[in-house]
Amino acid sequence: MRSAPPLDSTQAETPDAQPRHRPDFPIVGIGCSAGGLEALEALLGHVPDGTGMAFVIVQHLDPEHVSTLPEILQRITPMPVVEAGEGMVVAPDHVYVIPPNKDLSLLGGVLHLLDPTAQRGLRLPIDFFLRTLAADRQERAIGVILSGMGSDGMAGLAAIKEKGGLTLAQDPASARADSMPASAIKAGVVDIVAPADALAERIAAFLRHVPRPPQPDAAPGELAALERIIVLLRNRSGNDLSLYKPNTLLRRIERRMALLQIAAIADYVGYLRDNLQELDLLFKELLIGVTSFFRDPPVWDYLRDVALPALFARHPDGQALRAWVPACSTGEEAYSLAMVFREALDNTRPPGQFSLQIYATDLDPDAVDRARRACYPANIAADVTPERLARHFVAEDDGFRLTRELREMVIFAPHNLISDPPFTKLDILSCRNLLIYFGQELQKKVLPLFHYALNRDGILVLGSAETIGGFDALFSPLDKKTHIFRRTEHRNRSSWLDFPTRTPAGPASTDGSRPDFRDSVEYLTDQLIQQHYAPAAVLVNGEGDILYISGRTGKYLEPAAGKVNINLHAMAREGLRDALTGVIGKALRQPQPIHLNGLQVEGNGHPQLVNITVQGIDKPEALRNRVLVVFNDVKAPPGNRRPRRQLASERESALLLELAQLREALQISRQEMQASLEEAKSANEELQVTNEELTTSKEELQSMNEELQTINAELQSKVDDLTWARNDMTNLLNSTEIATVFLDSEMRLRRFTTHATHLFKFIPGDVGRPLSDIVTDLNYPGLQDDASAVLTTLIYCEKQVSTGDGRWFRVRIMPYRTQDNVIDGVVLTFIDITAIKQLEARLRKRETRRDH
Repeated sequence: MRSAPPLDSTQAETPDAQPRHRPDFPIVGIGCSAGGLEALEALLGHVPDGTGMAFVIVQHLDPEHVSTLPEILQRITPMPVVEAGEGMVVAPDHVYVIPPNKDLSLLGGVLHLLDPTAQRGLRLPIDFFLRTLAADRQERAIGVILSGMGSDGMAGLAAIKEKGGLTLAQDPASARADSMPASAIKAGVVDIVAPADALAERIAAFLRHVPRPPQPDAAPGELAALERIIVLLRNRSGNDLSLYKPNTLLRRIERRMALLQIAAIADYVGYLRDNLQELDLLFKELLIGVTSFFRDPPVWDYLRDVALPALFARHPDGQALRAWVPACSTGEEAYSLAMVFREALDNTRPPGQFSLQIYATDLDPDAVDRARRACYPANIAADVTPERLARHFVAEDDGFRLTRELREMVIFAPHNLISDPPFTKLDILSCRNLLIYFGQELQKKVLPLFHYALNRDGILVLGSAETIGGFDALFSPLDKKTHIFRRTEHRNRSSWLDFPTRTPAGPASTDGSRPDFRDSVEYLTDQLIQQHYAPAAVLVNGEGDILYISGRTGKYLEPAAGKVNINLHAMAREGLRDALTGVIGKALRQPQPIHLNGLQVEGNGHPQLVNITVQGIDKPEALRNRVLVVFNDVKAPPGNRRPRRQLASERESALLLELAQLREALQISRQEMQASLEEAKSANEELQVTNEELTTSKEELQSMNEELQTINAELQSKVDDLTWARNDMTNLLNSTEIATVFLDSEMRLRRFTTHATHLFKFIPGDVGRPLSDIVTDLNYPGLQDDASAVLTTLIYCEKQVSTGDGRWFRVRIMPYRTQDNVIDGVVLTFIDITAIKQLEARLRKRETRRDH
């Protein structure tokens, strides 16, 4: 293999080292530990020539050991291999190796060295570098995890995946130490798993189909293909992603296409139709479930020191608080909130009793299951302080597990924020880094939903790149820097329950948002025609409530006195009100239009003849069960003369008076019916709210049932362990051939071994009986007294005792101590020494003979 001269720091720092034609080249961050040298040689030895990539190797090194890794790797690859230095500019087709006792970071394509916070112990240099690589190179970042012990690198790959980069891991079966790659694969943050010698070619193949840079607008053909993909995902998962930002979805889709080396999005649609497993992988890719403990530390500091103490102060007598963490992923956000709540209680020490119930939800059921287990790898030590680790976590073989106290504060459940009922009566709602993936229309639905779910003065926590948009009337900032808001009272309830299932069609503006249709030429022209040339009309529902007004309707409708009422029957002027009675319902029942001609409207002192057309609407679907009422003026007779009216007879006058009285009674009845209708509507709204609460309670009970099932499985496992331990102990005691008897503090039989039945007439039913009631072969009348003395003095007793048939036993009586160092009875052991006694007797006889 060819060799190349090494690149010194001077060469690396020169601006010419940067390729002028490809300034944004990909950088591959490689992490390895034990057994990593062999894997590094296999990877670098198969890198094709002229890939334009730079490689940065971060290996776990002894801080006091001088590394010769650059010299070793230089024999494998023609690319220059150098030890990374402070301020060194990264150049393509070069390899950089971390020096011992340093942490490595990347900023603006320049390497920086930092002193590690701890010389030894749990250091995570791979995670540290890969996170900076993800932030610096975004979708051009590539992370590779090779052989190594522990879980370092897993969080770094998650950061790269979140930014749209590529993540790879060595096949654990081919790794000398499989812990690091296996941990990353288990966490679901690896795109490609392959042997070390195949990773370089997989990276090169991906770069040949690398997704395009983010575009401000998607092409019409891409949007059409995207809609088909959304339909396939909805049919497969039951979740609708049509209101997510199209460009965000397209970037994730193009990333999957690059991994599969599919060039056209139309071909990818066909691939999805034939491969249901790819639909599942794409759905998980679009969820972007990346999180960590105490992400953005200033947010948690503000919650602990300011927001939560203020919440305690508003409830001096104590309160059972409720919190909701939508899009919780694997639970780190929810558990961080639980820890901060405990710390705020300790720091504030409010007089009242406070508790916090956290509801954490996510679309991904696999992520919810992992969150319930509350087991996390050892590399969380990079985000969790030693004090918090000691207080809230229990160390296990492969990482840490949250304490039971903290786990009981959080209930996890699968939940769709868009379509499922929200949790309500909340004091805290933390939805961080989710709204940035929603389109503007969906954000306008979700934020009023959050307002509805929160209690008065409830706390809303958003991500660092998220805002409340135009909902300043619903939320006021508590701290603009950390994006923490307080719910404010607002009388007008938003219609957040009406979530559309598809994104409205139409061009998008240059900033990614859809333009307001009211500014379009088409809309303004239609308004001009309706105002000056088209007849006036109103759109009403079956009860006559006005939904839309077109043109000038002031000659036919006027606001009624009193409480605001926009019902057609209440606003119709004199002469139209009675004619419209019953017509709305009739129009809904028959398809033909209803014509009311020659109606005389009394308004402004100038009577006007009007023709009215009432038409029930069946199509389009959005206007079904609506009624259109159109007003057309009738020209006055020539000369503007009114027709002469005939004098009414007395009978006619009486009928007119009776008709007026009936009209008045009908109007009163109508008003009473309207009042009853409003009460029924109010009762219906209350029932809807109650139904939502019941639905939420059902979900909570389902989550609690799942938690109980998990606890039951854990207890069953413990019972199985105890059963095996008991079996082992029984076999151990029997194999020693030592008779053993366990007595409680009242000298009652608790347990005995099989060999004890050779000395006592034990049967299984004797458990619980006093030892003095059991017949024994021992010539030991003081056994009961000696056992009581040992229990009192805690000084063990040992004697040699014979039996009636000539056997001898060494009897030892000792206190019974529990694991909590509590004395709870005595233990009697009987060791057969008959052979020893017989030997002693023979020796004494032999000595006696010698003396004689």
